[in-house]
This record gives sequence, structure tokens and C-alpha cells, in this order.
Amino acid sequence: MNIGIPKEIKTRENRVACTPAGVRHLVSAGHRVVVERGAGDGSGFSDEKYRLAGAVIASGPEEPWRCELVVKVKEPVEREYGFLRSDQMLFTFLHLAGVPELARRLVEAGTTAIAYETVEVSGRLPLLAPMSEIAGKMSIIMGGYFLSRHQGGEGKLLGGVPGVLPGRVLILGGGTAGMNAARSAAGLGADVTVMETSQERMRELESQLPSQVHTIYSNEQHLDELLPETDLLVGAVLLPGASAPRLVTRSMVASMKRGAVVVDIAIDQGGCIETSRPTTHDEPVYIEEGVVHYCVTNMPGAYPGTSTEALTGVTLPYVRRLADLGLESAAVLMPGLVGGLNILNGKVVHPAVAASLGMECHENPFA
Repeated sequence: MNIGIPKEIKTRENRVACTPAGVRHLVSAGHRVVVERGAGDGSGFSDEKYRLAGAVIASGPEEPWRCELVVKVKEPVEREYGFLRSDQMLFTFLHLAGVPELARRLVEAGTTAIAYETVEVSGRLPLLAPMSEIAGKMSIIMGGYFLSRHQGGEGKLLGGVPGVLPGRVLILGGGTAGMNAARSAAGLGADVTVMETSQERMRELESQLPSQVHTIYSNEQHLDELLPETDLLVGAVLLPGASAPRLVTRSMVASMKRGAVVVDIAIDQGGCIETSRPTTHDEPVYIEEGVVHYCVTNMPGAYPGTSTEALTGVTLPYVRRLADLGLESAAVLMPGLVGGLNILNGKVVHPAVAASLGMECHENPFA
């Protein structure tokens, strides 16, 4: 099969969808891999490394996008919509609930689109997990940085010092991103609370995280009580394929301290905080209701060396199966691909995606 690896053009997106080692693996299996010139530069992989691994180096995006299987990191942006075709499989992060125009274009083009973030195995999201881990850890790094006065924050050091109380961190959601955020915040010495709805998950968090991490049921009453004293609020709520629930209203944000910081990891799926709107690494923050908001939609792109290795390590087996067998047979051997399938030949087949977009959901023939 012809496999295309375009260069990512989303703002400050330096990850790449396949490493030279991954290319070598695919080429050795008899596949042709077309890598756009400069696709790996941001992650430290030169065109020469790809060439030595057996890739064809394309001077522009046209040739990679002509391949039967196009593998990316982030969802296509507007400049790439014209490359979408009906005889094409697209395998990437999509987050269609947050970009309805892309969903419409995929449907119009008749494309088959498989989303990393909805591939599910035994209740886990294995392709999303490593990026959630990175985003969770980053949320504390970025939140702590923007709490500094010269960045518009209140001037609070999360870890405190002897004689001064540490900052208070409130994390919405105890999944992979939330747990990693909690562990990082606790490592700095912050006072950490995780809001969850699952009693079982709260028990797991209490047993796995440091003692200064506390858990509490997620409800409006507890939000109203905790937000006025919160220095850093991290939104880490996830409903696979669906729009993130809006847990924090504008009035709740207005109750927070002036200069407190919000990091909404859920912004890819629309955000879980009413005042959130997408930002970029070029302009990562804005102030709303006196609170600094960091809502970058591709957070792990800031650390592409780590992110690319982590992501491609889990996606490569799926890419290989799709290339070896095609979608139908690959879905039999790797059932997680069934949940990953968002759009099949231009028809939305993922119920949560369809519901979030208000579109008709067609039957998934592989389910």
C-alpha cells in the first residue's frame, strides 16, 4: 500500500506521524511510504534519515495526500481540505466534535476517517493515552508559568516555600490526563484536589497518588465551594468522540481569584469551561473574567521529541495492519479500529460523534 506522511501545518505543530524507524518497518513489509520534505524536522528527524529508511521524499503535500492511507498527527486544517478524497483512508487525531466544518468536508469528500482518540481496547484509549499523559504533565508546567505576575497571573508559586502555603490546584476529571496533572502538581508541593464521578476511580487515585492529592465528587456545589480558593484549574474531562461537558460556567469562573489560571485540556473536544476558546502556541493565553486561560489545542506539540516517539510507538502497529490488510480485515484482528472509525465512505458511523455534530449516524458494518 502507498502510505503518505504529510508535514503538519497546524500552528507550531512539530510532531510527525511516523519516525524513520517506523518507515523502515513499513518499507520492509513491502509498502511504499511517501514523506513530505521537512515533515520530521521539528521532531529531530532529517529527510536524509527518512531516505535511508526507504521513504520517498516528496517536495510538497500533494504526493503524500494522493496515497491510499494518509497518516497524520493532527486533524486536517482548512488548507488541506482540498486533498480529501473518496478513495482515501485518513488515520489521525480528529476531534470532530470540536471542528464541525472538518466533519462536513470529510462527509462531502466521501473520505474514510479513523480517529486515534476513539480507538478503544478493553475500555482504554491506547492511542490517546500517551498524549493525555503529556498534556496532563504540561498543564501544571504551563499553569505554574502563567501564574507568574509578569505573565498576567496572581504571582503564586504552586509549591510554596516554608512559612507560605502552597497553591491550590483543582483538576476536573481523574482519567489519564487528570492523574498525570495531579501527580505533577503534587510533585511540586501543591495542594491538589481531583473531582471525579466514579467512586472506583477515586479509590484508585487515592491509592496511586501522593497523600496531598485529595478526591471529591464532581458536582456544582463542590465547584462553587472550591473555585474561589483555586489558583490553577485544570479541565481534563473526556467523553470519547463527544463534545466535552461544560462543567464550569462563566459565573463560576468570575468567582475565581483575579490572576488565577485555567488550563483546559478538553479544548480539543470543545472545552469543559464556558469561557474557554481555542488558542495556539503562538498566542497561548487570554484573560476572561480576570482569569488567565490557556487553551492550546495541540499541547503536546510543544515537546515534539517526546510526543512523536510516544505517539508513533502506539500507532505504528495499527498503521501496519491497515496497510497489510485493509480496513475490513484489520478491524477483525484489531477490534479497537471499529471504535476508531468515525466516518466510512463519507458517512458518520460513530454514535457519539454524530450526536455531538447533530448529524445522522449510519450503521458501522464492522461493529
